[in-house]
Amino acid sequence: MTDVTKSVTNEAPLLTLDERDRLELRVQEAVSRFVDQPRSAVEEADHAVEDILGRFTDAMAQRRRTLRTSWQETDDSADTEQLRLALRDYRELAERLLRI
Repeated sequence: MTDVTKSVTNEAPLLTLDERDRLELRVQEAVSRFVDQPRSAVEEADHAVEDILGRFTDAMAQRRRTLRTSWQETDDSADTEQLRLALRDYRELAERLLRI
């Protein structure tokens, strides 16, 4: 199976461990500052969530582009197996998004 048709479930996590740890630390630091600087703490938490959403959106858009490429760059008589794999990957991606 090529990288283009690789199953969504076999792909890397949305965030690397370092990215996840960095974002979790930002939220934890915001929470710990709340007593002394409530507004600043909430603003930092807002920025951290904005960064998480941006990263998530970018990752989902890239996965969709990869899926689309797996079947759109073939002619109209595309291999049924390739189309079946693409549909399976779309279903897995949709199910993952619906569990969020």
